[in-house]
Amino acid sequence: MRSLRYVPLAAVVVITQVALFPQLRILGVVPDLGLLFALAVAWYEGSETGAVFGFFVGCAYDLFLTTPLGMSGLSYAVCAWLLGFTQGAIARRSRLLAAAIGLLGGIVSGSIFVAASILAGADQLQRPAVIGVIVKAACYDALLAPALFGLVTLVRGRRTVGLL
Repeated sequence: MRSLRYVPLAAVVVITQVALFPQLRILGVVPDLGLLFALAVAWYEGSETGAVFGFFVGCAYDLFLTTPLGMSGLSYAVCAWLLGFTQGAIARRSRLLAAAIGLLGGIVSGSIFVAASILAGADQLQRPAVIGVIVKAACYDALLAPALFGLVTLVRGRRTVGLL
């Protein structure tokens, strides 16, 4: 029940992703705000909650893309679940951890997205330049991750020990 407080933030994340960030491209790429949101939820609430929010936010974002429906949902959910599953094993917490999670999550999610989309028939992603796009978008994710993790912390309503 506590997780329902993330629903309005999820809506804001999707709207911001599709309405604002196409005009805020850096090096020709946009960040995956939905992925960062799912990772932050997984970090604070666990793997299952993060995966569920990742799937729904990703599917909502997919409605605005020309790639097969559900690919962002799949990649966000898998990455959020992996982070939630492994976060207990991360011993050292620092301010740079959110950026590192954003970078690694962006690379993993982008790779899953491209591989699954190619398997689903999106042949336009079978170019070597896609690797550069994944890396640049992951770097953009790393820049925004601390802010989005901070927003999720505010929505939680209490300060947590650890990441920020």
